[in-house]
Amino acid sequence: MMKKIFSGSMVALAATAMLFTACTPKPATQEEQPTLSGLLRSNFQTEHAGKQTDLYTLTNNNGMEVCFTNFGGRIVSIMVPDKAGNMQDVCLGHDSIADYIKYGYQGCNFGALIGRYGNRIGNSKFTLDGQEYQLIANNNGNCLHGGGEVAFHNRMWDANQADNSKIEFTTVSPDGEDGFPGEVSVKVTYTLTDDNAIEIAYEATTDKPTVLNLTNHCYFCLSGDPSKDMLDEILYLNANEYTPVDENVAVTGEIASVEGTPFDFRTPTRVGDRIDDTTSVQIVNGKGYDHNWILATGGDIKAVAGTLYDPTTGIQMDMYTDQPGMQFYAGNFLDGSFMGKKGVAYPLRSAFCFETQHYPDRPNKPEFPSTTLRPGETYATKTIYKFSVK
Repeated sequence: MMKKIFSGSMVALAATAMLFTACTPKPATQEEQPTLSGLLRSNFQTEHAGKQTDLYTLTNNNGMEVCFTNFGGRIVSIMVPDKAGNMQDVCLGHDSIADYIKYGYQGCNFGALIGRYGNRIGNSKFTLDGQEYQLIANNNGNCLHGGGEVAFHNRMWDANQADNSKIEFTTVSPDGEDGFPGEVSVKVTYTLTDDNAIEIAYEATTDKPTVLNLTNHCYFCLSGDPSKDMLDEILYLNANEYTPVDENVAVTGEIASVEGTPFDFRTPTRVGDRIDDTTSVQIVNGKGYDHNWILATGGDIKAVAGTLYDPTTGIQMDMYTDQPGMQFYAGNFLDGSFMGKKGVAYPLRSAFCFETQHYPDRPNKPEFPSTTLRPGETYATKTIYKFSVK
């Protein structure tokens, strides 16, 4: 969860250019070697919004590989072994920067860092310390994932790769950007460990009171075959409650028990078993699963908050976080219109998101855990995705 640590201010970061322009990937040379996932670095090297885009690769001693780009601070690919020892790419994405920019404003957000506020803020406005702030409405009258074209998933981040196991992405969001108050300095560190875990550490400070809710929007496909739906995957969620939504998928403010509902995954259950249960108003409103579960871990990052398992590949992903909530999104709006890696058109429910977070619309729901960040405080949170086979 958000930790309010009173410390010195972060080192000032150079302001990130906000205007986005079209770009074309460079042709690969004959000598260029692709990554394990088949990506060519040259297809990620161009100038966009006044900055150089690139592809970055982390590896560990087990042969696991994770690729990133600084456009949106995105995870591009995740290569992990299956139960037969074959390497599988378990993350949706694109083969080039050109495709990320082409599809970036259409809402897929593959692998991207999300901010300033992950999930929805109702009616695209909130009041903080007596002042009302109007945000950009981009989702049925609500503000989703920060709203505008300069939201975190559509901006150029500054990258610093320390070694083969760690990379940092930094940015500065100016005061008033997309309607949010305060100049916010953000650092996100991805670390690949030798136990096949991806650790994501978020850190931020502000010069004015603001609200902040950062997450990552990776689409996980543990079968390694995103041409098909993932409804046979087995899901466990360590959650006794969830936050219901209205017909526009905005939270109502209610906290409901999962007992006796399609939202009870306290026992590992096939995702497809109840995803189309139209007797549930919540399933109808979300067009399946697109809800925030209230985690029962109490912020203990050593406790498993959720698990996804694919019976075919034997790949299992365990998720750990210190956040109080997690949005399980079952790819309900994937419709084959997004052309992904290797020319695959991603169909309905071909991957799932585990978006760790504070609750949606907290700025308008004072009964939820606070997302307010003030000067002199440091926003600090961590999420871990750990891969294994069984």
